[in-house]
Amino acid sequence: MSTVNASVQGLIGLLQLGQRVRAAASVQELGFVAVNETRAVFAYRQAALWLDGDASHIAALSGVPQVDPEAPYVQWLVRLFRKIAPVPAPRVIDVGALPALLVEEWGSWLPMHALALPLPHAGGGPRGVLLLARDQPWTDEELALAGELGALLGHGLFALRPRERLWRQLLTRLRTRQWWWRLGLALLLICLIPVRLSALAPAEVTPVDPFVVRAPLDGVIDSLKVTPNQPVQAGALLFNLDATTLRSRYASARKAYETAQEEYRQSAQQAVTDDKSKLQMAERLGDLRQKQVDMTYTADQLARVQVKAERAGVAVFADVNDWTGKAVVVGEKVLVLADPGKVELTGYLPVGDQIALKAGADVTFYPRASPFTAYHATVDSVAYKAAPTDENILAYRVKAHFSAGDDLPRLGLMGTARLYAGRVPLVYYVLRRPLATLRQWLG
Repeated sequence: MSTVNASVQGLIGLLQLGQRVRAAASVQELGFVAVNETRAVFAYRQAALWLDGDASHIAALSGVPQVDPEAPYVQWLVRLFRKIAPVPAPRVIDVGALPALLVEEWGSWLPMHALALPLPHAGGGPRGVLLLARDQPWTDEELALAGELGALLGHGLFALRPRERLWRQLLTRLRTRQWWWRLGLALLLICLIPVRLSALAPAEVTPVDPFVVRAPLDGVIDSLKVTPNQPVQAGALLFNLDATTLRSRYASARKAYETAQEEYRQSAQQAVTDDKSKLQMAERLGDLRQKQVDMTYTADQLARVQVKAERAGVAVFADVNDWTGKAVVVGEKVLVLADPGKVELTGYLPVGDQIALKAGADVTFYPRASPFTAYHATVDSVAYKAAPTDENILAYRVKAHFSAGDDLPRLGLMGTARLYAGRVPLVYYVLRRPLATLRQWLG
């Protein structure tokens, strides 16, 4: 009956201890509760709390407000915990199995019956071991109750330890002047780390020395015979202009030429017998030559309505429907013939991101269509004057050639280019844009 009453009393004490553990505001308070107030669960004479972490130490002793790490008792406990740790589950310490030196001094420091109680938790950080010692042996019921007690204290240690490490230690260090000097020196060294100054710019792969196909005369495009990015050979038909008007003009010019030719023939026959007809024959000859020139010119224009490729390449333009039925003027650009094996990188560096770029600077091109692919290039030239882009952004045009021996990107590929200049301190790299903006506001 007394055993049952003791077990009930231990459970009640465990519930009361749970309230004290939850009310603990620091690891020190939790250690005090662990070595002093656990007597409400079961009786013992001495207790010690060991925290095993980055710096293993005795965290609390029963009946002692502050632990002196130089005390002989504390040093002996340190050797004992290092010998018995880790403790996977509550167990009674077998004194006879310990090293001889610990056994010889055991009677001077602790009673014969000691219980090692682990304080487990699921998170990181140090784990604890609570040592309880008394003169009476430990019972199986008390061992079962000790497991619940260890889980309770371990959960409290898990809840308090991160808060201790992240806030209390930081606040403690902030109060020391030495820590501020170290922090300032570290920040200064970090700010002086040399990094490569770079800027991002939209870029595209453009052809080298492209052949521009223009409208040969005023008219309306009837149909395009090629599609975008289609390879074509020299002499291949590219597009037709509407020839309806030109055919009518050619027919009219040919009819006028034939009429003038017949009039000249008649005046030539009459000139044999009539001197007056000789003068008319000269006039008719001039008119005949004029009509012939008109007919030849119209025939030449009619022949030019079929535009053919003057050299082999890839047809570069946006869409067939953009040009079909569109009126064009002579010299207007319709499409471009480019060699896919001769490409370069054209970037547009915004004025706000301008850096000191020179010929020979490194460029890394990241295409949008392939985020895990990068191409290396070298700057050839940078425009001295900024010009608006298609997005109406004022930018400098940058030309760069791709590294020899590397795979060339596809013609027309678009993406982002990272342009590199010289090395600058990290603080300049970070504050360059904010300082430029601030200067615009403050002057």
